[in-house]
Amino acid sequence: MNSIHIRKALLSDLTTLLEFEQGIIEAERPYDPTLKKEKIHYYDIEKMIAAPEVEVLVATIDSIIVGSGYARIETAKPYLNHIDYAYLGFMFTHADYRGKGVNAKIIESLKEWCRTQDFVELRLDVYHDNPSAIKAYEKVGFKKHLINMRLGL
Repeated sequence: MNSIHIRKALLSDLTTLLEFEQGIIEAERPYDPTLKKEKIHYYDIEKMIAAPEVEVLVATIDSIIVGSGYARIETAKPYLNHIDYAYLGFMFTHADYRGKGVNAKIIESLKEWCRTQDFVELRLDVYHDNPSAIKAYEKVGFKKHLINMRLGL
């Protein structure tokens, strides 16, 4: 396999990134009964690409976009020992390229951007019932922290 290259997302990548967003949503539907049944969007990808507080990256192999992810600057709660942190999201690897280190390479590049912003912490959300995603994040150093619970009424 040819090597994985990471670069900043461009507006010309939007069609592929919108497809990736739908891939994320479809993968998460079985874990989240609160998602609407019709087509939804999680992100304003065009706005994120232009935003200085968000670093949107894509992974390419032979000029084909095979993965994505972002780091977004977030303000920490006032009781924490840091002012801000980076929240990671939009993590997606095309099915044909999973298991080849694409996600890890994107996260490593996002970590480098976060270091340039002097962040001391990265956070992300993952569904409790998604062990393959949890394993992938643990593999690159993330540790479980909180469990978000819900009760439907």
